[in-house]
Amino acid sequence: MAQATNGKMNKLLNTPLKVFTLYALVVLAGSIPAYYYIVNRIWLSEIDLHNKFVKRKIEKELNTIAINDTILAQNIRLWSHIEPGINLQPVAESTRKNDSRYTVMKSTVLHSKRLNRFRGLSSYLTINGKWYHLTVETNVEETDEVISNIAFVTIGFFILLVIGFIGLNQRISAKLWQPFYNTLNQIKTFDLSSRVPIAFEKTNIVEFEELNNSLQKLIDKNRATYQEQKEFTENASHELQTPLAIIQSKLDLLLQSKSLTANESEIIEAAHKALARTSRINKNLLLLSKIENQQFVDTEMMNVSQLVTDSLAFLAEHSETRNIVIEMRVEEYVYMEGNRILLEILINNLLMNAVRHNKDNGLIRVDFSKQGFIVANTGISNALNEASLFKRFSSSSSQTPGSGLGLAIVKQICSRYHWQIGYSFDNGFHTFSTSF
Repeated sequence: MAQATNGKMNKLLNTPLKVFTLYALVVLAGSIPAYYYIVNRIWLSEIDLHNKFVKRKIEKELNTIAINDTILAQNIRLWSHIEPGINLQPVAESTRKNDSRYTVMKSTVLHSKRLNRFRGLSSYLTINGKWYHLTVETNVEETDEVISNIAFVTIGFFILLVIGFIGLNQRISAKLWQPFYNTLNQIKTFDLSSRVPIAFEKTNIVEFEELNNSLQKLIDKNRATYQEQKEFTENASHELQTPLAIIQSKLDLLLQSKSLTANESEIIEAAHKALARTSRINKNLLLLSKIENQQFVDTEMMNVSQLVTDSLAFLAEHSETRNIVIEMRVEEYVYMEGNRILLEILINNLLMNAVRHNKDNGLIRVDFSKQGFIVANTGISNALNEASLFKRFSSSSSQTPGSGLGLAIVKQICSRYHWQIGYSFDNGFHTFSTSF
């Protein structure tokens, strides 16, 4: 589940990188028509200047050479044949107009099947005292070629920008954000119950230094509160042992009195049961405190398969009185290293939980192997609340209330050995699985 969640999340540095990349793409894509508009304007302006230069050259050259009208007409026809983009025709002075520029699409001799763009100049000039209409048309590069070239160059620059963004992002992540990742790694491995102090590395970045100082204060405060609560629980449980034992003995003496009435005996018996439950809670609280304080440090290599078999044999009497059938599959000779007391408590609590919260004529399935320990039992038809199932003083059934600490102890033992404990409900079976 954690892996799936992480797959949907983005790193902090990748978020602005995506935004910058998208922004660069939009800007560069928008620059293509802007580039084309600017280049086209410059291009047409240069061609207009070129056409004016051609006009002045024609007018100057033809007026400089002294030739008669017949030879001039022959030269104009020859020129129009050689230079189809230049056309010179005699006109009446009354038809003369102002110079104008225009753009036209037409085919050429070399490319008769494709239209090309031409920039033209329509002007009038005098040669030998007569008016002529001059049109000069210069071929302009095809629009699609211009746009494609500009787009190609823009895409190239965009690729360079993306490569640069990624490279800079990695360098920033490796250097600038290194103190943040160091802090994050220490937070991931932090254990509130551990006595190993945590110390954040010094950094010259103000924001990271403030973060480290705030985290250090928060951790110190939580550790102090946790230690106070743990000591209070341990001390209270320890101090309660003596008065509980005294009350227990006094109740036993009262029960032995011959002058008790039946009503008084029922009252004392109810008080005796409540006191027994209080005593169990007290012992379990002491056990939790010892586990959290890591007082069970002794470890040995043991046959856990035998521990499971012995626990099942011990619970056989409890299950037989309620006609509960136990189906077991225990892999033989599974050896593990750990504390024998803790492993026995883990096994017994899970099995006792399956018996206590089962129904008459119910069924228990036990599966033990190198991979884990699975206990499934019939019981109430509804799934239990997983959110509070492994919390202290959370009873899974109101019909068979216990101390509310059995599963909390199981959870604490699994955490100590870095095992996974889980719960599921399927086909009327409540299943607790421990993965080694």
